[in-house]
Amino acid sequence: MITLNGRRVKKTVEPELGYTILDMALKHEVDWGFSCVRGTCSRCRCLVSEGLDQLNAPTDEELDNLEPEEFEEGYRLGCQAKLKQAGTVVVTHKPYF
Repeated sequence: MITLNGRRVKKTVEPELGYTILDMALKHEVDWGFSCVRGTCSRCRCLVSEGLDQLNAPTDEELDNLEPEEFEEGYRLGCQAKLKQAGTVVVTHKPYF
């Protein structure tokens, strides 16, 4: 299961492998901010509090836009973090602004 915590909407849904966190949020109508879907604006930044190992490795776009400390804390970009295997994932939208 993946739990998506938007600004006001929270939903727990079945994960779909290969989908990004942002894809899942949009599909299930969770209020998740974004502007570009290319990993450059960072508006879809989120905190993965559980299940980080269920996601792909950080992309070059994430490495360019997030600080090393953010990765250590569990932050990812929702448009870049893809579900690579089934398991429990808990994610909260945490934009900079």
